Amino acid sequence: MAEPTATEDLDQRIRDSQDKFNVGQGADGAASPYPLLRELRAQSPVHEGWPELGMMGNSGDGAPTFTAYTFDTVKAVFTDNVTYSTRCYEDVVRPLQGPTILEMQDPEHAIYRKLHEFAFARSSMKRWDAELVGPLVDRTIAKFKDNKRADLVDAVFMPIPVRVIAALLGLPESDVDEFHRLAIDLLGFRGDMECAMRASAQMKESFVGILADRRKSPQDDMVSILARAEVNGVKMSDEQIYGFMRNLLPAGAETTSRSTASLAMGLLTHPDQLGAVREDRSLLPQAIEEGIRWETPLLNFMREVTVDTELGGVAIPRGATMMLSLGSANHDEIRWEDPETFNIFRERKPHIGFAHGAHVCLGMHLARLESTKIFNALFDELPGLRLDPAAPAPYVTGVMFRSPPRLDVVWD
Repeated sequence: MAEPTATEDLDQRIRDSQDKFNVGQGADGAASPYPLLRELRAQSPVHEGWPELGMMGNSGDGAPTFTAYTFDTVKAVFTDNVTYSTRCYEDVVRPLQGPTILEMQDPEHAIYRKLHEFAFARSSMKRWDAELVGPLVDRTIAKFKDNKRADLVDAVFMPIPVRVIAALLGLPESDVDEFHRLAIDLLGFRGDMECAMRASAQMKESFVGILADRRKSPQDDMVSILARAEVNGVKMSDEQIYGFMRNLLPAGAETTSRSTASLAMGLLTHPDQLGAVREDRSLLPQAIEEGIRWETPLLNFMREVTVDTELGGVAIPRGATMMLSLGSANHDEIRWEDPETFNIFRERKPHIGFAHGAHVCLGMHLARLESTKIFNALFDELPGLRLDPAAPAPYVTGVMFRSPPRLDVVWD
């Protein structure tokens, strides 16, 4: 048997990192958190502890934890950044990624949000559409189009978002796969903090050289834009740009990979809806939003409570950690009829999959752009796309991050 090539070896290391990450995030086969989340919502909008992860109530040791489960309570927390602060991310995220906008509060947050928005300008989005995302999607699908079968997670949904982010950050093409592996290791800090810290240090080491080069010779990428961005005389420091790069590569790529994979599963397991979108592409935007609502890629966020308050009829003390169950909020039966069913034709109401308020996801327009390009290309290039009848039935897994681990398909 031939020895694996360097590329094949790295591909396997990426898969191994992904498997390790999934285990560390609580993935357990086809087990779904939604039946338990439904029970918790029925009992109370807010619970002590973090019940779906086995934390029932509060022991009295250290700061107590509470979890919000309904759409209204989760949205209320996202809306009130004074009572519910993001500064808790300073302890969780800063050791891994350096200083990021995630932990900032106003007025500092408002200024740095504007600085970050330079990297996601609408004018740039149009250029990325034509010059980056579209060609990358076409090249990726062309590689396996003639095979008539593929695992779409491995062939499309995992590689494309990370390559988009890598290109926008100006990473060399030859380094993308290794950075993908490091990004997964970084995100998997709950399962292996030592491995995550090593990955973070390796990523920063490369980013130092890239940023220094862009400060001398600006190019058409996000790092060059951020290096010269200025608001009211404020510029981003080198450490803040490294933080942005270390945050965007794993978070932006991982969530988009998972949301596109889950949308594909929703469509493939509902052939009538798949056919409708394929025939009428104007349905694609609402299909993308339904996919994110139905299987939110990242199920939980957190906040720190700054004053004694009340939420959902539950008293919350100052200093408590407030967990936000986006997955539960997006399945709230008070807001959506039959919420656990994938239905692109349901009454359209905004979901909360990209968070909400001042800290709403900066990359949501990019994620929607990628999803649109990917699905239009799949429909155009893979006629008769359908689940492989010879493969095991697909399923979604995960309690922190959720998506199907594979999607075996065939086409004509």
